[in-house]
Amino acid sequence: MTELLFQTDAYMREFSAQVTATEGQAVALDRTAFYATGGGQPHDTGTLSASDGRTWRVTEVRKQGDQVWHTLEGEPPAPGTAVQGTIDWVRRHKLMRTHTALHLLCGVIWRDYQAPVTGGNMDTDEGRLDFELPNFSNVLAQEIVAKVNAEIAAARPIEVRILPREEAFAIPDLIRTKINLLPEGISQVRTVNIVGLDLQADGGTHVADTGEVGRVVLLKTRSKGANNKRIVIGIEDAG
Repeated sequence: MTELLFQTDAYMREFSAQVTATEGQAVALDRTAFYATGGGQPHDTGTLSASDGRTWRVTEVRKQGDQVWHTLEGEPPAPGTAVQGTIDWVRRHKLMRTHTALHLLCGVIWRDYQAPVTGGNMDTDEGRLDFELPNFSNVLAQEIVAKVNAEIAAARPIEVRILPREEAFAIPDLIRTKINLLPEGISQVRTVNIVGLDLQADGGTHVADTGEVGRVVLLKTRSKGANNKRIVIGIEDAG
């Protein structure tokens, strides 16, 4: 089982770990700060290094069961090897900003239109969410993005907690997706709370307050059906 360090500290850039298994070019670690692809968020990249000077570039991270596998360039270290992990912080921080921006978008639309999310994806500089949102227009999308930027300017703090399943599911509207994507039988649920706006179950990495996002711009809109509408946003530095 791999301990997921990013779940409690998204700002962790370096960590120590031990290789527990190998599979081809991939290694499993007993603990990691690398985020594995999931929930629409891409994996982190970075490096692993050993005390003898060997260094491996981490090109892919995936979760399989309770283990996180890190695909490396070059011959991987053997099980039992102590390694130091270093996150590509520039990439990670962009992903954190984008993911938080999508939660702001989700929070604004839920607060003002009670529209659930039907799909989503993201990369370092942009992300998209699909909503069950009738009477949609580009003008409405621009208004929504303006509201998101107002929430960014409010610099709302963001709190991450890991709760027992029963306590988490007692929270109203914890699941904002049209379909509940949480695995059956999980005993703990990680929640992300943009204080005063949005509280939902989520496993990804986020900034500490909304002001760190910078600025959101509307890139495009698209109709995916009668009531299924897509909003694509980009992330910019605050001007």
